[in-house]
Amino acid sequence: MTADWYVLIEEDTRTTERADGTELKLHRWMLTGTHRIGPNQAEALEAAEDAALNHLPGILARHARPGEQPARHALLTQDGVWIVLVKQRHRECHIRVTTAQLVHAREEKEAPPKSLKEKLRSAMDGPAPAPKPWSWTPEGKADRT
Repeated sequence: MTADWYVLIEEDTRTTERADGTELKLHRWMLTGTHRIGPNQAEALEAAEDAALNHLPGILARHARPGEQPARHALLTQDGVWIVLVKQRHRECHIRVTTAQLVHAREEKEAPPKSLKEKLRSAMDGPAPAPKPWSWTPEGKADRT
């Protein structure tokens, strides 16, 4: 297990869709940056502050001219999360910058390919039942049955 600290950057991404002659502006928070800092939490906090004060969101970066600096209001919440309002000309967006410690990582593992016999059997029997969703038990352990 690793104990590395990361700086996570989320942006309020916006897309415009048209439906039935109406223009819809859709907003969605999206993780746009995951930056590994290292084992030092203080360095991660410093890096998060730097990101909050300097990161240019993609929605503004696409339209920025060399030498321009957008207006920026950076707010630090009690739990250490930066909420940043960034404006440039008629565009504005929000970003959220947080620090997080990696406490668990697991690599993807694929099941072995099915044999011809298993493929034929599943075609005859139908699909396997879906796995049960995760749930919390009163004892504090995940229900894995």
